[in-house]
Amino acid sequence: MTAEKVLPAHVVAAAGVIRNDKGEILLVKNIRRGWEYPGGMVENGENIIEGLQREIFEETGASVKVGELFCVSSNTNSYPGYNGVKVVPTKLILDFICTYEGGELRASDENSETRFVPEADVLGMVTEPVIIERFGTYLEYSGRPHYLAYKTKPEFISEVKTII
Repeated sequence: MTAEKVLPAHVVAAAGVIRNDKGEILLVKNIRRGWEYPGGMVENGENIIEGLQREIFEETGASVKVGELFCVSSNTNSYPGYNGVKVVPTKLILDFICTYEGGELRASDENSETRFVPEADVLGMVTEPVIIERFGTYLEYSGRPHYLAYKTKPEFISEVKTII
């Protein structure tokens, strides 16, 4: 008898650095991680852009236009889950530059506050090393997406930072 093959499972997620017409960046204060730009997992049946727009709207109340891809990240570590999820698998995360189109900003079940902040203030507010690293690729973006590979648990370890 041969063992059953199991395909590797990766969560696909997307996030957006959302700019308004003043050049400010939309941040959410996540209940577990602090300030970050919004995003989340793409659900079955969604394409990546639809999933990102849904996640942003659910978290912030904002409607956005999704633009350029600036970063592809691999979290190569799985770790214990939460809210009934036993294990959070490895992740592939796609970060996009987005434009705010409207909506009434609000908090959500996942965050306690949503607001636009000057771009120069973002890194002073964000405390999670992986969000700092990913936002840094936005600040360095020059038309070619960056690629990051890292592990977030038990501690943040950045393995690779290259440009695609």
